[in-house]
Amino acid sequence: MAAFFVRSATAQIRLPSIVRDSMILQRDMKINIWGWASKGEKVSVKFNGERYKTKTADNGKWKLQLPAMNAGGPYTMEITGKNKITLHDILIGDVWFCSGQSNMVHQMALHSVRYSDEIAEAHYPEIRQFWIPTLTNLEHPLDTMPTSYWKSANPKDVLEFSAIAYFFAKKLYQKYHIPIGIINSSVGGTPIEAWISEKGFQDFPSILKRIEKNKDTAFLNSFNRGRFKGMSKMPRPVDKGLSGSTPWYSRSYVPKEWRQIGIPGFWEDQGLRNLNGVVWYRKEIEVPASMIGKPAKVFLGRIIDADALYINGQEVGKTTYQYPERRYPIPDNVLKPGKNLFVVRVTNNFGKGGFVPDKPYSLIAGQDTVDLKGYWQYKVGEVFAPMQGFGGGGFGFSAQNAPTALYNAMVAPLINYTIKGIAWYQGESNAGNPTNYEQLQKSLIRDWRHKWNEGNIPFLYVQLPGYGDYDYLPSASGWASLRAAQLQSLTLPNTAMAVAIDLGEWNDIHPDRKKPVGDRLALAAERIAYGENIVYSGPIYHSSNVEGNKIIVSFNHVGSGLIFKDSSYISHDSEEVEGEFSIAGADKKFVWAKAKIEGNQITVWSDQIKAPKYVRYAWADNPVNPNLYNKEGLPASPFETN
Repeated sequence: MAAFFVRSATAQIRLPSIVRDSMILQRDMKINIWGWASKGEKVSVKFNGERYKTKTADNGKWKLQLPAMNAGGPYTMEITGKNKITLHDILIGDVWFCSGQSNMVHQMALHSVRYSDEIAEAHYPEIRQFWIPTLTNLEHPLDTMPTSYWKSANPKDVLEFSAIAYFFAKKLYQKYHIPIGIINSSVGGTPIEAWISEKGFQDFPSILKRIEKNKDTAFLNSFNRGRFKGMSKMPRPVDKGLSGSTPWYSRSYVPKEWRQIGIPGFWEDQGLRNLNGVVWYRKEIEVPASMIGKPAKVFLGRIIDADALYINGQEVGKTTYQYPERRYPIPDNVLKPGKNLFVVRVTNNFGKGGFVPDKPYSLIAGQDTVDLKGYWQYKVGEVFAPMQGFGGGGFGFSAQNAPTALYNAMVAPLINYTIKGIAWYQGESNAGNPTNYEQLQKSLIRDWRHKWNEGNIPFLYVQLPGYGDYDYLPSASGWASLRAAQLQSLTLPNTAMAVAIDLGEWNDIHPDRKKPVGDRLALAAERIAYGENIVYSGPIYHSSNVEGNKIIVSFNHVGSGLIFKDSSYISHDSEEVEGEFSIAGADKKFVWAKAKIEGNQITVWSDQIKAPKYVRYAWADNPVNPNLYNKEGLPASPFETN
């Protein structure tokens, strides 16, 4: 991994990874082209009929600023010094820096079932993505990064595109018909602190102390030794399903003392308490002859945490962590007409293990489907102590979660690259401790704007959708508090928020509906970045006042008017609705409330609260029915009145 940092001994002209064939450069703004060469070497760039010249500094760095240009291309660029580099197929359009955690990472391939038609129809050579490989640095900002490539949106390469970024880019491309470039710099499971530069933490002295400690290699090594102390002395667990003479997935294995369990479902809810380890599932599945010889796929929903699927003794698929949906293609000649042995080895490290409900569990070939839900046999293969840090860096130090680590390695090398704006989707990893998130997100916005030095560059972001179990009583919520913190970034200029509260899934932190999120971000871009006079946001809380036993709530972004809607009806003005509003007096003990739209305001009340003071809307990790929209169909942001 370190090889890409080495300076060439011949000191030939070198370019940053992003400046390469098929890149998209930002239109209507000055364009930076930079790189490295010998000290004092003369460097020229020929582009679009003009030649630009400079000389390298004492440190071997050089930088040229090309004048603003109109959208167009393809062009060729020649960079000449002691050597000559020629870049081809360059376009000029709009470039968006897309960043965050896993929901911005999630590639089209992971959503290929829902968006199969979109993938097949992805013939957009002027929509291109540059994917930044995951890299961290705890010591200082880098100026180089690993090799990556610009790829165009076609049915093959679009599978690697961030789904949200692709739909965002596609909507903009279809409206403006100019090249759209996506720079995707995202890492799953990461907190916002990892994406902020050291200077961005000037108001956070405790974090600055952590940053200094993290720069100390000796400290980190000592930290890790302490974390792992004693683990090597623990007896190594053995999976009985793999350690015997005949593995449990084999067709020749004879099952003994296996018990019954349901799929889907968590084993803790079916009598296996306090079990972290490996549980094997097996069942003979009847496969009709009409399925044989056709491309077949097994859908195993989501499994917590890791799994391996065997059919008739052959491994056909495995996943090492809980979040991806399991969609395993079956190799030819594995399925037989009649009974087929399906075995799933499930490893759970912390919390509940098993098969997540309300997900697809089936075998599909052609038009035929076999339902895999129901009772299976199970047997415990291995038991071990809970691994609380699994997937989150709890065992040893996780650099990608440390303050500045991702900024230094995945943002800093790109700040010379002129961009149109930023699209940000992050927050899940901070929902457990949302206290400082308002200040942190504002710090990130200011920090990145300062680094790019393009003024108040458009900053668009996604508010977290619903996730987790439904709570049928008004209660405190970390996710709701984080959404409220996200809302406050709208006080900064040139920002917009895409509300996604209606797009979540209770059982999946990575909801499948990515296109509406991308579309809403694009709608926000049309207003903030392109100056369109449109309704681009759902209702946003503005103010409230108390009138007797009622609170009157006013909103911005009401568009053509407010509505309550759900799957069965759309409300009319002045109709009373019971839903996601709650109300409280001075004691802040919230109860469910009634709500009524009156013009561009909503009246909220409850007969239980005689002297109301506070109102909440959709205040839960996963609201049951967030049904407030404007007539343009954009959802209201959850809120709490002050």
